[in-house]
Amino acid sequence: MNVLDFARAFFSDGAHWHGYDGIPTRFGEHVRYSLEALLIAAAIGLPVGLVTGHYGRGGNALAFLATAGRALPSFGLLVLMFIWIGFGLLPVMIPLVVLAVPPILVTTYEAVRSVDPSPVDAARGMGMPEARVLFQVEVPVALPLILSGLRTAAIQIVSTATIAAYVSLGGIGRYIIDGLYQKDYEKVVGGATLVAGLALVTLALFWAVSRLTVSPGVRRSG
Repeated sequence: MNVLDFARAFFSDGAHWHGYDGIPTRFGEHVRYSLEALLIAAAIGLPVGLVTGHYGRGGNALAFLATAGRALPSFGLLVLMFIWIGFGLLPVMIPLVVLAVPPILVTTYEAVRSVDPSPVDAARGMGMPEARVLFQVEVPVALPLILSGLRTAAIQIVSTATIAAYVSLGGIGRYIIDGLYQKDYEKVVGGATLVAGLALVTLALFWAVSRLTVSPGVRRSG
């Protein structure tokens, strides 16, 4: 059997569509893990990136933190957190958030720094407060790059959230881990196909959000 045959056999098996180990349940778990990790990472990375980008300070420190965060192996950090904290969702969330913060943080910083200073200076010359300068002048122009950082983080989280299965949690990774242990390659290929499909759906969602939120003028200038 080839990969397509394994995938066809997996998705055509009615047993994989029902119960606690069914595709809808595992898919929902994976989406929940991914959304929670992305929201936490965004809550950390966006404010820091916006403020440091606006004032133009801390760029070197952000680059160092981003490099350190990317260098950490997600699976190794998962094992360490599991040993330290024990069972639960927290040992999974920590490596996923650590993985997702750097692209959000650095891209947001660079997006704000890349805004043309002329309208920013004009807004300040009109007496506009710094918060309004950031959110009414800089953020609308920087939004495409900011969304690209969020998109990169989301794809990384979706792809890496399979590690939740290593600590006996659910998600799509359950098919991959259980399939490898049982030598059931239909499950392995089916799980990998679901992860790839979810990544494509994530890309489509961010494309739609970009079309809805980024002004046409900014899209054309980009």
